[in-house]
Amino acid sequence: MDTSKIKALIALLDDPNEEVYSTVQGELLKEPVDVIPELEKAWETSVDGVFQKRVENIIHTLQINDISIEVKTWLLDDKRDLLQGAYLVAKYHFPELTMEAVKEKLADLRKDIWMELNEHLTSLEKIRIVNHVLFDVHKFSRNSSRFLAPENNYLNEVLSSHKGNPISLSVIYSLLCRDLGMPVYGVNLPKNFILVYMDESIAPDEGIKKEEATVLFYINPINKGAVLGRREIEYFIKQQKLQPDESYFLPCDNTVIIRRLFNNLKFAYDNKGDEDKKEEIQKILTLFDDYS
Repeated sequence: MDTSKIKALIALLDDPNEEVYSTVQGELLKEPVDVIPELEKAWETSVDGVFQKRVENIIHTLQINDISIEVKTWLLDDKRDLLQGAYLVAKYHFPELTMEAVKEKLADLRKDIWMELNEHLTSLEKIRIVNHVLFDVHKFSRNSSRFLAPENNYLNEVLSSHKGNPISLSVIYSLLCRDLGMPVYGVNLPKNFILVYMDESIAPDEGIKKEEATVLFYINPINKGAVLGRREIEYFIKQQKLQPDESYFLPCDNTVIIRRLFNNLKFAYDNKGDEDKKEEIQKILTLFDDYS
């Protein structure tokens, strides 16, 4: 990054000529996100409202472009790590958020669960411990009073407030279980999002071949980790008048989960009447079209 060039361009942002401003803006938007600290310094030292607004718009556009690039990179990675994907959803609104900050909060929860686990426990007993730590000790729950709020989809916010929606609580639950060696995966059930505990002979790092997988039971994090059988899922599908689909009983991949988080976010901002954020998220969602 040519700092002197960047400073010279920033100095022209208060030019009253719209053509000059448009040219300068275009040049700055070609730069990497690393230019943001220089833009922030300029904003802090200025008292010109027009200049500050222009700087704010450029910073925001650079951050959105950066998130789009990171989401593209994530989609191109065969692994498509769940934690990384959920982190990128949160980074959309919290561009300064670090992965380390998220991992620290997850590590505290993981430690509390790990302290109560032992190798002699059955799968069901392990889940009871996870439920106790998350829902009884740390009081994670559905954000009933603000169910449609955007923050319910941001991993860092849910880890701080201990309130979320079905998918964000499921993501946290699954991440903790898989980190502790329990094969717990998301199930893309419409009008809800649940988890499935697979046969322990399938290692979490190996992925799942659906035709070979064995389901032990289902978990509903939005209802304090209630354990369910296939019949309960079938009843829910019938009750909601959904067309039966075998995918409602099997693990979905991480691309589906992160896409659904972004979709939830789009709906949340639409509900708030924030058209700008809704459109920004829609542009990010189009990146998923080739990976559905």
